[in-house]
Amino acid sequence: MSSEPVTSTREAALTILLRLGQATAAAMAGQLGVSVQVMRRHLRSLEQEGLVESPCNTTGPGRPSHLWRLTARGRDHFPDGSQEFARGLLHTVANSLGPEQLQTLLGQQAAAQARRYRRLLGNCPLEKRLQRLVELRRREGYVADYQPCRDRRGWLLKAFHCSVARIAEQFPVICSQELQLYRSVFPDCQVERFHWIQEGDHYCGFRVQQGATADCFQSAAASLDGSCKG
Repeated sequence: MSSEPVTSTREAALTILLRLGQATAAAMAGQLGVSVQVMRRHLRSLEQEGLVESPCNTTGPGRPSHLWRLTARGRDHFPDGSQEFARGLLHTVANSLGPEQLQTLLGQQAAAQARRYRRLLGNCPLEKRLQRLVELRRREGYVADYQPCRDRRGWLLKAFHCSVARIAEQFPVICSQELQLYRSVFPDCQVERFHWIQEGDHYCGFRVQQGATADCFQSAAASLDGSCKG
């Protein structure tokens, strides 16, 4: 049996909530020409996916009514042209001010983000700070994780999906700023990149080692296949 009617009803329900802000199941059912029971099933399914919510409305007399509305995730379900806008803006800056000035501006943005991260991470042990950073990056659209290196002398911070990957393809300087960002977030550590999606790896990987020396990192890089790959 085709799933097209189900999909179209779900998408139409989301669009109605986007346009109206909020609506009851009965009102939406009337607009879509389906029964209230069918509409409620769709809404419950969308609620389980985190796309809609129904805070109870008790402002009037009688039984409380349920007004449905989009969640932040539900709004994100609709096409977003922000990356195209960002690419166009970066091209304009680079063409108008030059690549050096663009790098300076991106560096300032990374420094501000690093200050925010450091404030949120606090002065916890390194593993706890890595855990908190991964949680923050996930909220920003990254598929991130961390694990101890096999030599147990450091940690491997991984990003399997980057929320600005398409922009970074045209502006690799963004990736350079990411490395500087992590170095600023962990000022008590040596941080180096050992995997890079832009060079064909399936994730970006950064080795984070507390109190490491340059010689230690050169040794780790030489034995990367056996000590730090996850």
